[in-house]
Amino acid sequence: MNNSEIFDVVVIGGGPSGSTAAQELAAQGHSVLLLDRAGRVKPCGGAIPPRLIKDFDVPDEMLVAKARSARMVAPSNHHVDIPIENGFVGMVNRDQFDEWLRQRAAASGAERRTGTFSQISRDSDGTAVVHYMARDRHTKGEGVPASVRARSIVGADGARSEVARQQVPGAEMGRFVFAYHEIVRAPAVKPAGYDDTRCDVFYQGHLSPDFYGWVFPHGDTLSIGTGSADKGFSLRGAVQQLRQASGLHETETLRREGAPLPMKPLPRWDNGRDVVLAGDAAGVVAPASGEGIYYAMLGGQLAAQAVHQLLLTGDARVLKQARKKFMKEHGTVFWVLGVMQWFWYNSDKRRERFVKICEDKDVQQLTFESYMNKKLVRKKPMAHVRIFFKDVAHLLGMARV
Repeated sequence: MNNSEIFDVVVIGGGPSGSTAAQELAAQGHSVLLLDRAGRVKPCGGAIPPRLIKDFDVPDEMLVAKARSARMVAPSNHHVDIPIENGFVGMVNRDQFDEWLRQRAAASGAERRTGTFSQISRDSDGTAVVHYMARDRHTKGEGVPASVRARSIVGADGARSEVARQQVPGAEMGRFVFAYHEIVRAPAVKPAGYDDTRCDVFYQGHLSPDFYGWVFPHGDTLSIGTGSADKGFSLRGAVQQLRQASGLHETETLRREGAPLPMKPLPRWDNGRDVVLAGDAAGVVAPASGEGIYYAMLGGQLAAQAVHQLLLTGDARVLKQARKKFMKEHGTVFWVLGVMQWFWYNSDKRRERFVKICEDKDVQQLTFESYMNKKLVRKKPMAHVRIFFKDVAHLLGMARV
């Protein structure tokens, strides 16, 4: 290998996880290459909680809307409106938000290049060599083969990560939901019941047999989407039904996007040598809710911390700390959400009961406090006791629907 160009870190993927990792590592003085495949926007509702805004210094101008409430809609169309007391959930457009994150990484010293990752090989001294097809991000084309050497690598190349497939044992164990949404222009004439400060979530089997449908406000636009692990289910057909039911079927469609979402953290995030995964590549999208931006950015931050220690010490064992720290803080939440999705999203009868549970003020308060702050709320034990008995009543069919 004649290529003498070498970086301390090559970050593969410029979404929230990769950009966060690149920014943190560059700010610590490491030489960082951020390699991103241009022109792709992930389907995403775009919700970011206050914890993310605070922890990652997201400026207010990046928020295209502020959701002040959520509406949960049951199969019978019975709905529960849940106010977000003393706060809001920020909404971002992923094309603008992701590019802002990449620019912030570059401002911290990371070098940006556009290209599609192909493989990792080894130089004669064992150093990793990252091969990719280089492109000009402002033009289309096949690109040209290129490669750089890397002392370490962050694989942040999304669900079904090629980095993970090549480098990390257990990558084939991921579970996925396929998400699809349409970005539409906000209607000039508001349909009945429309509220541009409310996120609507539809728990209805005809919109998704195992996930949910959504209508999320984005200022001048809306994200209308759904997801399912059922490969035979028509996501586009479901979105058309959702647009019709919401009075948004005649609004202008600006773009359509689809992609897999991981629903389970991978059992391992590193190769024991010089590669660590982050974000969707590591499987950190929350089950049941599908929330991924906060967890992606946290994963990128933890990956950066692990790589920083690797570069300082040369001890590859530190790479395991990224997953260990993440699961210590959020593993229980992911397990609970996984069980919840498996049980409550199983049938319309159960979905009906699930929405009914959400009428409970204790459930609303604890759920939103946990969501907004990304911590299980433990300070109100009697509320947890009450919720437990109410849940049991719903599970046994004793509660009235």
